[in-house]
Amino acid sequence: MADKPLLDSKQAEEVVRGVPTQVVCTAFGNTILVVVTQYGKMGTLVSLEPDAMPDNLTKPLLSTKVLLGKDEPFLHICAKHLVSSVSQQAGNKPVLLAVALKDRSIEAIRALQEVIQQCRVW
Repeated sequence: MADKPLLDSKQAEEVVRGVPTQVVCTAFGNTILVVVTQYGKMGTLVSLEPDAMPDNLTKPLLSTKVLLGKDEPFLHICAKHLVSSVSQQAGNKPVLLAVALKDRSIEAIRALQEVIQQCRVW
């Protein structure tokens, strides 16, 4: 019997628009944890939960809730852009996102989406 790790986790370190960035993705039984940091700390913790899907929608809507840290509109938008595809690809699992960003530009968010996909564990 092969030894399988208790948790499936991957990490990457990239320079995103001139800023060193670390990404760690960990798959738990019912949740995906994604950490994206440019400060070397977890930062704000945001929960993303798929809502019940109306019949006419192909993608579920995600509800966001800041669990720890400053609750600001940018974080809700950023969280949905960064990890909505993670939730969908994982079979509409909830995602817990820890995010600490220096560069909050749309270009940085797009680049971070690609780094997150490199750490795919779902």
